[in-house]
Amino acid sequence: MTKSKMNVVELESFLLTEFPQAFKAGDISIESADGATCLLRQRYSDQMLRPGGTISGPTLMALADCAMYVVLLSAIGPVSLAVTVNLNINFLRKGAPGQDVLAAARLLKIGRRLAVGEVNLLSGTSSDPIAHATSTYSIPNA
Repeated sequence: MTKSKMNVVELESFLLTEFPQAFKAGDISIESADGATCLLRQRYSDQMLRPGGTISGPTLMALADCAMYVVLLSAIGPVSLAVTVNLNINFLRKGAPGQDVLAAARLLKIGRRLAVGEVNLLSGTSSDPIAHATSTYSIPNA
């Protein structure tokens, strides 16, 4: 297991400075991060819904990408230019309106230039994922 290079407080401070467009509004919070896994929570709002009353795909994709970025930063430290090179998502079931969405991310492999991980997206207190994403990030040279 990778030792964490940034804790939750350090991650939140870094992200508010470097990526305020995603984290300044306060609707996404980091519940845990340990260098190998992280858990993010996106507080429910009606803006997350698509027609038909389910959580929208763009909401889930954005949260999955944020979770992968957070778990990677917790493992490698404050590298603002680490970027997504691939994100694949499978929508498994309807996300319930009125429920926060949780993103549980896990790093599968970190190399010198690439990191691969997966994210399970959960609705409310259900343990059944509403979506599953895999992602690859590019890590810039030091």
